[in-house]
Amino acid sequence: MKMILRWFAGGDDSVSLKQIKQIPGVSGICPMLSDIPVGEVWPLERLMALKEEVNSAGLELEVIESVNIHEDIKKGLPTRDRYIDNYIKTIENLSKIGVKCLCYNFMPVMDWMRSELAYPLSDGSTALAYDHEEILKMNPADIADGILSNSKGYYMPGWEPERMGQMGEDIKFYQSMSTEDYWNNMKYFLDAVIPYAEKYDVKMAIHPDDPPFSVFGLPKVINSAENMRKFLSLNTSKYNGLTLCTGSLGADLNNDIPAIVREFAAQGRIHFAHIRNIKHSEDKVFTESAHPSQCGDLDMYEIVKAFYDNGFDGYIRPDHGRMIWDEQARPGYGLYDRALGATYLLGLWEAIEKSKK
Repeated sequence: MKMILRWFAGGDDSVSLKQIKQIPGVSGICPMLSDIPVGEVWPLERLMALKEEVNSAGLELEVIESVNIHEDIKKGLPTRDRYIDNYIKTIENLSKIGVKCLCYNFMPVMDWMRSELAYPLSDGSTALAYDHEEILKMNPADIADGILSNSKGYYMPGWEPERMGQMGEDIKFYQSMSTEDYWNNMKYFLDAVIPYAEKYDVKMAIHPDDPPFSVFGLPKVINSAENMRKFLSLNTSKYNGLTLCTGSLGADLNNDIPAIVREFAAQGRIHFAHIRNIKHSEDKVFTESAHPSQCGDLDMYEIVKAFYDNGFDGYIRPDHGRMIWDEQARPGYGLYDRALGATYLLGLWEAIEKSKK
């Protein structure tokens, strides 16, 4: 297991590599190039410069997050083949700098959704929050404006401003698409890409839908154990795997997260884990919380134990953090709370490991 942290390259992060290096037990980072338009090739020269920057800071670069999939691929349009070819070329380029795992998602229109980016918690910190009824009262353009205007000036993955004007039309498009057609479009992508992932030794790790239930009638398919089984059956290569995000799946109270981890970790199909806690006030109303079990609904000890007991040897990152100690940063991605999360998870891992000896 390797503990890593998400980081945004090109000066688009309040957190420095020097600071990340000082977090005990964190060996590397998973970055993205946020200025590359969705669907275009990530240039090798940019990736080589990124690797040099990361390695010079004493950190590893073995995971890339958010090589986003062009909407034409998800829609199954005739133009998808060009974007799939670009994706394959990006995988090849990633392999040339030593990347072993690529985290991506297949969520339609927007990668994730929250009703608030700085919800005040009782301890004085703020966190990302979701209220389903409040979301349904808003139109998509207002949601996009709210996220972009409250991002502290940082890029928000999945909410690229150039795509927001198309959001309303995209939502209408998917409302006329059957869920089975969406599955078919996903399989088309996997069957085209996975042979090259095998060739270049880059494991593909899909992120669950966030939230894991439908909003505005959009298809949500990576959201339960049953649907993850179906996804993995679309292409049975071990290079077709999961990013197991406990917070995204945990937003549905019906999901048994330790059981899900045990099932798919035992199969060797979890390549990357995003581990965070979440606190519900009612169904489909939740805030993100500090990582320890006492702070949310999830039993983090049982989750980490499920990873350990079932031979997980991939990458873990503490997922979104609260804003604490007056930090000003990209919502969810400050330094302090994620550093606390990393050391907490490493402590759980060490305790579990030593209890087995």
